[in-house]
Amino acid sequence: MSQLSRQFARTSPFRRIQGHRYQTTEAAPTQGTFARIWNSPVGIKTVHFWAPVMKWALVLAGISDFYRPPEKLSMTQNLALTATGAIWTRWCFIIKPRNILLAAVNFFLGCVGATQVTRILRYQQSVKAGTMAEAVQQDAKDAARTVKGTAGTAVNPEAAAKSAIR
Repeated sequence: MSQLSRQFARTSPFRRIQGHRYQTTEAAPTQGTFARIWNSPVGIKTVHFWAPVMKWALVLAGISDFYRPPEKLSMTQNLALTATGAIWTRWCFIIKPRNILLAAVNFFLGCVGATQVTRILRYQQSVKAGTMAEAVQQDAKDAARTVKGTAGTAVNPEAAAKSAIR
């Protein structure tokens, strides 16, 4: 390559940028497992680690509520846990640094909340069905009493009407 073409290549706006490689005999330092965890963007010394660790307490509290009767559970609280779990599980994959530990705890928080909401709804439906069944049974008893009471007073319709009203 001539000197003119080399000079043109250095000053041309279309020149190719060439990288430089450096070779050393020294090996790159490798980190141990503890050092990698400690220096990680979501490592032990960051809030990205301790927030999910503390949030597991909410999951454990929700699991302990499995032993409580459903009539003592709060629908709004468990809906909030379900929504929190669903929303933050998604956001854990969007935010930087991506935090899998936080995504896991939020996923389980949503699962526990959804399970509790299902228990509450099933209990409310059973109470409603029980109340309707009791009302139907009461109506059937009233109709039976009316029929039984009017069987002896078929000659006197006014007395049958009075006994049906009682």
